[in-house]
Amino acid sequence: MRSGEEAADTPRLRGHELRATDVTVSYDGVDVVHDVAIGLRPGEVTALVGPNGSGKSTLLRTIARLQRARHAALRIDADTDGLALTAREFARHVALLTQGRPTPSGLTVRDVVEFGRYPYRGRFGRRDPDATAAVDRALALTGVTDLAERGADHLSGGQLQRVWLAGCLAQETGVLLLDEPTTYLDLRYQVELLDLVRDLADDHGIAVGVVLHDLDQAAAVADRITLLEAGRIVAEGLPEDVLTPERLTSVYGIRIEVDTDPLTGRLRTRPIGRHHTRTTPTERLGSTS
Repeated sequence: MRSGEEAADTPRLRGHELRATDVTVSYDGVDVVHDVAIGLRPGEVTALVGPNGSGKSTLLRTIARLQRARHAALRIDADTDGLALTAREFARHVALLTQGRPTPSGLTVRDVVEFGRYPYRGRFGRRDPDATAAVDRALALTGVTDLAERGADHLSGGQLQRVWLAGCLAQETGVLLLDEPTTYLDLRYQVELLDLVRDLADDHGIAVGVVLHDLDQAAAVADRITLLEAGRIVAEGLPEDVLTPERLTSVYGIRIEVDTDPLTGRLRTRPIGRHHTRTTPTERLGSTS
């Protein structure tokens, strides 16, 4: 499913830089994201990690303009005020793949992907002359061209996730935001989706921001990692600089060891629970005799 192989003849997408500063978000008068700054650069994958309630998804939705901020500044390529754009104008720069999208009923895969062209149609269904090429390219990039005429409600979870991603790519944006895209996928589709994310950055220059719970996945796919706790950034930088055992143990409240996978050379994390060291039934019986 490598994009460079399956879509070698398609035009390259153009990446944009997205920089958010002074981001504070409140729920019911209580701040849940506190004066955060984050930058996504073309050709790079930035992973947002942290425990539940740390503000990862809220921050991602805020920089996608789906969550209202108490205050924030948002710039695209340094010279465009992202908050001054109309919703359609902004959607030509930034696409977001959210969690928990419903399974579309009565629509083909191509129909679903074509929804990604909404920023270009305008009011009253204005003609979009680039739609066919953009949809074909998105189908090819995500490896679902052969599913184009199949009913979307007949797909597996992994296939459907790739279709939703194709819809985001059909928007032809330079910034792609993904909120826990591997949730509910089996191991194969998790690996393939993260490989595709890496291809989009490497081969097409897209700036990618992705929320992940799996620290090993984050270390494998990301150029940079942003670690959050209680709505604040604890650390950001290269995976090896951010994912240290001392810092992870403090943030997650459980002992976490970090080493290097001898096969891949990537960082590998290991939470240590009370039953990390197991005894055999014979050993347990011997201890009570």
